[in-house]
Amino acid sequence: MPETATASKPAHTGHRKRLRDRFLQHGAEALADYELLEVILFPAKPIGDTKPMAKALLKHFGSFGQVLLAEPQALLKVESVNEAAVVAIKSAKAAAERLLKEEVASGAIIKSWTQLIDYCRLTFGHNQNEEFHVLFLNHKLELIADERQQKGTIDHAPVYPREVVKRALEKGASSIILVHNHPSGDVNPSKADIDVTKQIIMAARALGIEVNDHIIIGPKKHFSFKSKGLI
Repeated sequence: MPETATASKPAHTGHRKRLRDRFLQHGAEALADYELLEVILFPAKPIGDTKPMAKALLKHFGSFGQVLLAEPQALLKVESVNEAAVVAIKSAKAAAERLLKEEVASGAIIKSWTQLIDYCRLTFGHNQNEEFHVLFLNHKLELIADERQQKGTIDHAPVYPREVVKRALEKGASSIILVHNHPSGDVNPSKADIDVTKQIIMAARALGIEVNDHIIIGPKKHFSFKSKGLI
């Protein structure tokens, strides 16, 4: 008499649908970090369980945010992560960045300090090289443009006050916010940071442009020249 085999279903059978349903009904708040990462990774692995990959990524990088911010080559070093997974992760990061940029651009960012800091940290706060950005504002304190003025080595991005003020005039900006990142994580300003800020303030003031703040961004901390009385 032939043996009758009953194939047991994989443990993850129905898991995707349950996650999707929970996400649609209750939003991302109803999902743990690894579960939201699973959903992001679904397109990268159409068949099978994405939970092991999601948990491996979180274990390797330490947090959901660090996974999204990781460089593609670093992501590929994690077991079972392929190019499709990298595209899924970086697409999620790009979407969040674009949405936040639109939200920042649509309102008076000076009155939304937390949103401004989140935007700067997401955009370049985790970069491995130092960048110097200028946020150009109109008279209503609305964002006209965010431009990277300089990109330097891991600890140096040369800044030219004349170029900063020239771009402000070209943009028709009434005021500007200076922002740069410190890849080391130490957000305390250097003497060079303080000196160049003073030079830009003097050059801008002569042409009726106000420097609202200079913010130094790190992966977890930030430093505001204005709040510390340096502007």
